[in-house]
Amino acid sequence: MKRALITGITGQDGSYLAEFLMQKGYEVHGIKRRSSSFNTDRVNSIYEDRHESDARFFLHYGDLTDGSSLTRLLTRIQPDEVYNLGAQSHVRVSFDVPEYTADSVAMGTLRLLESIHQAGLPCRFYQASSSEMYGSTPPPQNELTAFHPRSPYACAKVFGHQLAVNYRESYGLHASCGILFNHESPRRGETFVTRKITRAAARIKLGLQDKLYLGNLDAKRDWGFAGDYVRAMWMMLQQDTPDDYVIGTGESHSVREFVELTFSYLDLDWRRYVAIDPRYFRPAEVDHLHGDPSKARRVLGWTPEVSFAELVVMMIESDLAELNRTLKGGPEAMRAAVGVGD
Repeated sequence: MKRALITGITGQDGSYLAEFLMQKGYEVHGIKRRSSSFNTDRVNSIYEDRHESDARFFLHYGDLTDGSSLTRLLTRIQPDEVYNLGAQSHVRVSFDVPEYTADSVAMGTLRLLESIHQAGLPCRFYQASSSEMYGSTPPPQNELTAFHPRSPYACAKVFGHQLAVNYRESYGLHASCGILFNHESPRRGETFVTRKITRAAARIKLGLQDKLYLGNLDAKRDWGFAGDYVRAMWMMLQQDTPDDYVIGTGESHSVREFVELTFSYLDLDWRRYVAIDPRYFRPAEVDHLHGDPSKARRVLGWTPEVSFAELVVMMIESDLAELNRTLKGGPEAMRAAVGVGD
């Protein structure tokens, strides 16, 4: 039985990857930060009591800002595959907390790689690189496109990406980097623009909200489904030779298009409800990210299965269903549902 270790397992990608690997027969270990709340909603469906003799899913306390915890867990678990998905991953927030972003994203990757190297683990390593690394470089972007990061998050991701390449070239570590373009799902955090849009539209449809405040509607992104993208992560680590791959749909859409499709699906005129708030503009904008995934298609045999329109509908339907369940819970649940969002 193969054993995998996932940082960021309680996030969107981590939860989908954990489910995928469990279906493949893996024993899955995840690192989560200590918190006064459980914060395990996304992985509750696959949680197993570790006291059961046949348990294959385990959570461990650790942090990418704490190298000793990483070394301890790697030495104890002895994973065959390590997936580094943990990060302060909100681009706009990285301008507000740049030092923490760099510590968790950049230095966190260094701590993890160095722990693997010092322990002499013969594992395979996946680094979650980001399309944000391209920044203002003109599209389409592929594996040979120059990086021009435009946020602290993107700068930290470039550092982590180059570190993974360096450890591969210096120490022979089987390290592959997935340069993932934007990938969304019903599990996306509510402050990310796509989920913010679908959740707000569902609340407006149900009379729980009046306005949706957004920033740059003209920014274009290559949006895909997170469930498709974790499959690509796994495929990279099954290759004999480690390498770097752009993962995207090969098409891009503006935030405005995402808004239009969302509201039209609900028979709403988005212009009546959407307003611009300058707070949501970035100090340095990234205008257009559009991936060229031809290498992944050719070498890995990977292609996305969920279209842009299908993704939007999936997220809307999920938010509607969740809100309807909440509202049926009575006054207390209703007050929580009408809570203020960012």
